[in-house]
Amino acid sequence: MTTPQILVLAILAAAIVLFVSGRWRHDMVAVAALVACVVAGLVPADAAFAGFGHPAVVTVACVLILSRSLQTSGAVELLTQRALPADVGGARAVATLTALGAFLSAFMNNVGALALLMPVALQVAAKRDLPPSRVLMPLSFGSILGGMTTLIGTPPNLIVAGFRAQATGDGFGMFAFTPVGLAVALAGVAFVVALAPTLVPARKRAGAESFQTEAYMTEARIPEDAQAVGKTLREIETALEADAQVIGLVRREVRLDAPNPWRRVRAGDILMIEAEPAALAGALSRLGLVLEADARAREAMEREGGEREDEVRDAQPADAGDGGEGSDGAGGRSGADARADAGEDAPASAAPAEDEGLALAELVVLPGSSLAGRSARDLKLRTRHGLTLLAVSRQGERSRARLRTMMLRAGDVLLMQGPPERLAEFAGAVGAAPLAERALTIPNRREIVLSIAIMAAAIAAAAFGIVPAAIAFAAGVLAAMATRVVAPRTVYAAVDWPVIVLLGALIPVAGAMETTGAADLLARGLLDVFAQGNAPIALALVLVVTMTLSDFMNNAATAAVMAPVAIGAAHGLDASPDPFLMAVAVGASCAFLTPIGHQNNTLILGPAGLRFGDYWRLGLPLEVLVVAVSVPAILVVWPL
Repeated sequence: MTTPQILVLAILAAAIVLFVSGRWRHDMVAVAALVACVVAGLVPADAAFAGFGHPAVVTVACVLILSRSLQTSGAVELLTQRALPADVGGARAVATLTALGAFLSAFMNNVGALALLMPVALQVAAKRDLPPSRVLMPLSFGSILGGMTTLIGTPPNLIVAGFRAQATGDGFGMFAFTPVGLAVALAGVAFVVALAPTLVPARKRAGAESFQTEAYMTEARIPEDAQAVGKTLREIETALEADAQVIGLVRREVRLDAPNPWRRVRAGDILMIEAEPAALAGALSRLGLVLEADARAREAMEREGGEREDEVRDAQPADAGDGGEGSDGAGGRSGADARADAGEDAPASAAPAEDEGLALAELVVLPGSSLAGRSARDLKLRTRHGLTLLAVSRQGERSRARLRTMMLRAGDVLLMQGPPERLAEFAGAVGAAPLAERALTIPNRREIVLSIAIMAAAIAAAAFGIVPAAIAFAAGVLAAMATRVVAPRTVYAAVDWPVIVLLGALIPVAGAMETTGAADLLARGLLDVFAQGNAPIALALVLVVTMTLSDFMNNAATAAVMAPVAIGAAHGLDASPDPFLMAVAVGASCAFLTPIGHQNNTLILGPAGLRFGDYWRLGLPLEVLVVAVSVPAILVVWPL
């Protein structure tokens, strides 16, 4: 083993460890590996960023933009409405959604297809009394399976096609993946639809109805002699020391939602505090605040000369901090509830959020979202967006601890409050998907027709070899921009830049594996130790190793790492590289054991209420099925 081989294998091993650990983002790991290769002299400095001009990278970016046009035009919603009648049964609805997800994923971004269909899936689960996990997991797996059927269905296919072009001078065509991919997808979709009710745990997601935000609402009045008078809301939140946040301020019967944290409070103001009541009473007393329910009760007694003293005392809630018999199980009741019991009309400040022009919305954090790794404090939700984060659901469990400083992750479900238009604008800007049912919106029939026609024309141009795929889809993007199907200002927002950076950085690293002979070295070890010169066994091993890596690291990175090894294995057996590259394409697209292997699995983690260990129950037998179907199919379609 030569020094360059040792160096590139050491860099590759370190990158795989970082990919699996998740401590760094995938694009950071890829760039680190590229820089290490340049420093070690394995990649020429002047060629370090040549990968960003690779046709596969350009094609991925363009396909993401055209996928956005299908989403924003309303074409997918229209197709969903036609394919899923309102009166369809539960089992048929799950089968239809899964098949529809697979079909859409063949021609558009997998995550985009899932994000569009997920609200529909949750609606199906609610109307037919199905566990959301048993609807969302088949949908996620189906959208992953559908991606392997075409060249543009998933980035690994484009990467594999690029390596074939380097090895043979000609890449895979648009539908070269279809015979094998379609066989695997059909078998896989049928399998998950049939066995999901048995193998997928019936988890209950922490939806809006289970967050129970009203049980944690406390209204506190600021008396004239209170220490809080003149303090800012930020100072009050700090002094409360009970994981509390002030989500509203009522001044002279005017309610301010998501108030500026630097606003100074006055005597007579009412603070609407979101907190765990068990620890709140002591904090309120330190600031001299009184519960609004108590203040109203005392005022009523003073007005009526104490005639209703006994009645009012009976109606008052138990102290928010005692957790005793008066507690409602969540730790206390809101001031609005107490006033209702006391026979008083609630003022405007206690009206439901919907009456104030506000709304509650559930948003799931998409993979690659700008929310990931940031907290509500970092985002300045109230000062910048006028929104309030009320609760977070992670892996099906409601979390309320340290909401302001809690680092968000992909798959988290956020319960947020604010004006509907601001919630929608925020979701689109930060990369979050609403989970509520969305009405079918067709901005313009012209946009629907144009978006479908442009995508179809680009696919046809690439499929018939009129122009290379990268040129065909780049022309499609230009056409979409020129016809305003995609607004020019949103083009760059449609690109998943971490994936682009990952691909551009890893392609030179994969090239270093080939030029140093490290890929051939790994391939020979695979053949000598396990396959012992048997080509079908070697093919199955390449598939299984790729599939295993893909369960724990990004599928595009897996394809970039394994494609050179597959080509080396083919050369060692004096066989065609095509079947081995096809095995890499299939294996990289079949990550079903964990929620971290594929972005779609991460996306359903919170909305479905799933846990890390829930995926393998359906995923493991599905991967066995994939191997059993794909290996014979590859040998028939792509002979050794």
